[in-house]
Amino acid sequence: MIKTVKVHDYVSGKETAPGKKVLVDRLWPRGVKKEDLPGHWLKEVAPSPDLRKWFDHDEDKFKEFSKRYKEELTEADSSGNEDLATLQEMVDDGDVSLMYAAKDHDINHAVVLKEWLESRLESASRGE
Repeated sequence: MIKTVKVHDYVSGKETAPGKKVLVDRLWPRGVKKEDLPGHWLKEVAPSPDLRKWFDHDEDKFKEFSKRYKEELTEADSSGNEDLATLQEMVDDGDVSLMYAAKDHDINHAVVLKEWLESRLESASRGE
């Protein structure tokens, strides 16, 4: 199972994070101490700085952002991105919580990353 979890909700105790906890933001979340967020920080699975700046959490751009980010992930997968390979191994091994700092629970890169990972798992289970 892959779950997306807002960092600040986890740190404040509002939400649980099953399995391995993985921060998937390029930047460390403001106001969060490193000791308060156990697990891994795989910043190279986050969108590129240019894509992140272009998107700027604009809901109207989310569909196009999702498309572009999935293209970045596919390219990173093909080129041997170590953070992405590590994350895929974690997902293959069991439950993973993708931790993010964005304000919106539904319009953020962790949601897109989850979709991409789940799609990859489905393809693997079908033998593609």
